Amino acid sequence: MRLEQLQAFLAVAETGSFQAAARQCGVTQSTISRQVRAIEDDFGVSLFHRTAQAKLTLAGSTLMPRALRICKEWQQAQQEIGDLVKGKQTELCISGIHSVCAYLLPPIVTQYCHTHPNVQLRITALGSDRSLKVLRDGLVDVSIVMHNPLLTNNQEMVVVPLYEEPVEVLMAADHPLSRHQTVPWAEIARYPQVVFKDGYGMQRIVQSQFRDQGADFKIALELNTLDAFRGVVRQGNMVALLPRSALIESRRDPDLTVRATGAPVLRRKVVMVTTHDRLMIPPIREFCDLVRQQASDQFTQVSDLAVLPTAS
Repeated sequence: MRLEQLQAFLAVAETGSFQAAARQCGVTQSTISRQVRAIEDDFGVSLFHRTAQAKLTLAGSTLMPRALRICKEWQQAQQEIGDLVKGKQTELCISGIHSVCAYLLPPIVTQYCHTHPNVQLRITALGSDRSLKVLRDGLVDVSIVMHNPLLTNNQEMVVVPLYEEPVEVLMAADHPLSRHQTVPWAEIARYPQVVFKDGYGMQRIVQSQFRDQGADFKIALELNTLDAFRGVVRQGNMVALLPRSALIESRRDPDLTVRATGAPVLRRKVVMVTTHDRLMIPPIREFCDLVRQQASDQFTQVSDLAVLPTAS
């Protein structure tokens, strides 16, 4: 059964005439008759008493409210999808790693809300793995995460490189490692580590770095907020390996010290991930453009971080 057949049925029911229904639908009377007959053949019953005026049979009366509901739902779907394509989106959902939500997104949110007052932004801070999962599940429109090709190897996904930054060592101000301006990996390995929880990309790349150095990775505590990292590291001999952009507040804290690592320098790549179909929606595309521009401006102006080529 096709939609135009239901529309023909409703037109005949409304006008009481196959001829009038044809005029209303802008087709020939034979077309209306054929479409109604196709439904009757599917059900094996007549839908109209074909007298001087077409009147609904019992089967036709049973079909009537359902046909109205189906056609109404279709019209509503057409309206909503049309509005979406035209950029009339009421909500935009973003997920991102904590440092991105804390430092990259705030000015973007301010600007975007000013230019799109009718779009409600919803931003959730998550680990990279979880952030990409909610994107794949359709719960968010854009995810800003650490690059992980294993989780973005999907033809539907669009991966836009944003920036690359070094990982540095966070420690208490009086920590023994603070005497180093550049801390060797062998020295870092001597101390217990505070790390992001499993499922956060940072734990994965730090573990890989220690493994490549042939050193033990001594996890003492797993956390998931930057405030918690600062609070724990401030108290004792534990250290944390965190990306430079996550250490902005730590550099302002007199009880904390940040040091660069020795060679090889560990770096993380941050990317923006969405899907091809979402990029066709103007409010989503415009948000992505703002993120890309802000990442380029912010990381070019305040540090020597390498900004990756912009995706087309």
